Amino acid sequence: MFYYQEDFFREYLKMMANIVVLNLLICISLAFWIVSMTASTYYGTLQPISPWRWLFSVLVPLLIATQGFKKKSLDHSGALGGLVVGFILTVANYSFFTSLFVFFVTSSKLTKWKKDIKKQIDSEYKEGGQRNWVQVFCNGGVPTELAVLYMIENGPGEIPIDFSKQYTASWMCLSLLGALACSTGDTWASEIGSVMSKSKPRLITTWEKVPVGTNGAITLVGLLSSLLGGMAVGTAYFITQLIFVTDLEISAPQWPIIVFGAAAGLLGSVVDSYLGATMQYSGFDQNIGMVVNHQTKDSKHISGKPILDNNAVNLFSSIIIALVLPGVAWCFWPRG
Repeated sequence: MFYYQEDFFREYLKMMANIVVLNLLICISLAFWIVSMTASTYYGTLQPISPWRWLFSVLVPLLIATQGFKKKSLDHSGALGGLVVGFILTVANYSFFTSLFVFFVTSSKLTKWKKDIKKQIDSEYKEGGQRNWVQVFCNGGVPTELAVLYMIENGPGEIPIDFSKQYTASWMCLSLLGALACSTGDTWASEIGSVMSKSKPRLITTWEKVPVGTNGAITLVGLLSSLLGGMAVGTAYFITQLIFVTDLEISAPQWPIIVFGAAAGLLGSVVDSYLGATMQYSGFDQNIGMVVNHQTKDSKHISGKPILDNNAVNLFSSIIIALVLPGVAWCFWPRG
């Protein structure tokens, strides 16, 4: 009886937390809308944001986070964190939302794909691949900050990427695209390469063959998967631009978004692998017959030092790509 009451109380608290967060998001969205209407009336230059945009930015991320929680792609904290990230990216730019959506859906599906094999090679595999709030913010924290800066600089809405006309905003858009493509590419490489590669992975720093699951190990299948993962994010961004941006005919071409998305996915996977090989511990535990990310009495060191964990590696990788990609794109982007 006592355990039943304890479980009921825990579920009640979770339900109340969901209600509180939802109400806070609604209040915040209404407050921003009121500020937007007031500013547009006072200055006469700003376009008021439609209440439908606010409603979409609340309801759609809420539905996605709820489904993710029900399907065990997110735990409770991960669902709440994803709701916040989804709201900010959606209200800022629909292209941000679709890029995030592709990352979340494909990563969740691939994590569960061939799970029986992954349980045998991953000592930290979670049923359903549940992500918590730390993982959500390590992958979505950089895009969220960039989305906030984008709204401060340009206001919510979709714009073409054009360095000659929208230099700062274009820089932020490509930084955000790079961060999400990096996370997607790394996830695709890990989830596909670990089970589909016919050859043993090689450590990126020494090119030695290492066991499957070693941090910093790469395969040809994994690298190609990271390229396709970044391309998927870039394609989603590009299609959204075609649908919602009205002045594309007088702007710079937008097709390079797909190319640089693919490049960010591939480069992000390589950077992540290098950081994993040097700053993340990998050892082979003789007792369980798997690679472990922390030292145990039965583990034999393979590579890396215990400086960063997997979440920190993902965070630093996305930061590096977010900083590098806009500069590279600026050099090669066709001018309108």
